[in-house]
Amino acid sequence: MIPKAFDYCRPKTLPEAISLLQQHGDAAKILSGGQSLIPMMKMRLAQPEYLIDINQIGGLDYIREEEGYLKIGALTREADLEASDLIRSKYPLILDTAFLIADPQVRNLATVGGNLAHGDPANDHPATMLALNAEVIATGPDGQRGITINEFFVSLFTTALQPNEILSEIRIPIPPAGSSGAYFKLERKVGDFATVGVAAQVTVDAKGTCQQAGIGLTNVGGTPIKATKAEEFLRGKALDASNISQAASLAADVAHPSSDLRGPAEYKISMVRELTKRALTKALNRASQAH
Repeated sequence: MIPKAFDYCRPKTLPEAISLLQQHGDAAKILSGGQSLIPMMKMRLAQPEYLIDINQIGGLDYIREEEGYLKIGALTREADLEASDLIRSKYPLILDTAFLIADPQVRNLATVGGNLAHGDPANDHPATMLALNAEVIATGPDGQRGITINEFFVSLFTTALQPNEILSEIRIPIPPAGSSGAYFKLERKVGDFATVGVAAQVTVDAKGTCQQAGIGLTNVGGTPIKATKAEEFLRGKALDASNISQAASLAADVAHPSSDLRGPAEYKISMVRELTKRALTKALNRASQAH
């Protein structure tokens, strides 16, 4: 299929893009990487009257540590994450996630901001950002505002962004020493959406006691899911096999997938349990090596 006819806008500045959003309202969609939006337009699942291409706006593609945060500009490509020395050295959870998204051709175009703003629970970065306790920066006509990642995903394909706002930056608290993470994804074939995905981030002390844990789940509900009870259970405990297994069961308890061509719901819940064990174990091993 081909998309319904639309008007194409290519602003050069963020204020210009926001002005276009104000002018056209719900009839407009932002185009960044386009790797989710364009296919939906071709199938006419999305039918914007105005497409606002923000790729000509400068200063929105960066990866840097600043003011206690890892800051990622909204137009940063997945391939940029893979190539970043900073991400490779300090943020293995993000590196795992970027590497498992689709294929190199898609990752050369797809943006981190677009991945989150699309609001698809099958996308990979939402679970990762939940595990990392990220904050999303939205820019609108009244300036910037921060939205915690816990409040960002409202419902299927719906986020807390207002119609006249653009996701401009992602901020992740710089993890303390003894921290690391991992992302595991079950897929039918390489590059597919996840049947199930689990992101885990842990901070451990020299004795292996968990000081902090973050767990996010991919594609097992109408929104990405933060396994809060599992996180709380692990805090202050040794990350041994028994505690990891218990946390994995708590994570599986909050998963509510639907049965589809990727498998029955019961199977997916079992996979949440298994992948949580794997993600936590790998995160622990990486964090232990960081001491």
